[in-house]
Amino acid sequence: MVGENTQSKFDLELEKIGITLNERQKQQFDKYYEMLVEWNKVMNLTGITEYDEVNLKHFTDSLTIARTQEMQKVQSVIDIGTGAGFPGIPLKIAFPHLKVVLLDSLNKRIKFLEAVIEELGLENISTIHGRAEDFAKKKEYREQFDLCVSRAVANLSTLSEYCLPFVAVNGSFVSYKSGDSEEEIHQAKHAISLLGGKVKNVDKFQLPGTDMGRALVEIKKTKQTPGKYPRKAGLPAKEPLK
Repeated sequence: MVGENTQSKFDLELEKIGITLNERQKQQFDKYYEMLVEWNKVMNLTGITEYDEVNLKHFTDSLTIARTQEMQKVQSVIDIGTGAGFPGIPLKIAFPHLKVVLLDSLNKRIKFLEAVIEELGLENISTIHGRAEDFAKKKEYREQFDLCVSRAVANLSTLSEYCLPFVAVNGSFVSYKSGDSEEEIHQAKHAISLLGGKVKNVDKFQLPGTDMGRALVEIKKTKQTPGKYPRKAGLPAKEPLK
């Protein structure tokens, strides 16, 4: 059983970013943690399994977006390359009003995510199994979301080509990056512009209670993404837009 002190440490870090959880939400995070550790024994979901560390480096980190986004005004979110559900599931737990779609290319991760959604009793959240390049061409997903998020490890030019086609004009794509990403952001600016976006804000900070430098790169969608993007599956990673 999780001790009170441990729990309040998580509460404290979330308070710093303006988030207060009720008892149900705390229980959902604890259950999510238990499932993550359990399933991690048979498949690779995370290298971090210690309770406090998961709370900080996965859950709190996922929710740091509340530093710059008014999440109560956001209605729909898609999480590209969600992996074990970060940041999409923590966002759904903390902001239950959100309509969330989780996309991942690995089917066994999708099975894990669906088990979490069911166990936590989350509603208005769905998973899609496949590649961003394919789903971004489908009209039920293309330019349908207020916010696209990704904690996936990829070059920002590549990620922008995956993500911006999902974002409605005037919506945002927020990429979770490490603290030293200036060069990468600079190099991606032309690609972002081609895709209909503009770097609006780079929020740099230290993840509370760690020595991890983080950067949230907010890209505003200013116009529609040209129909030829994203290019066919595999190309955005192999040949990032210059």
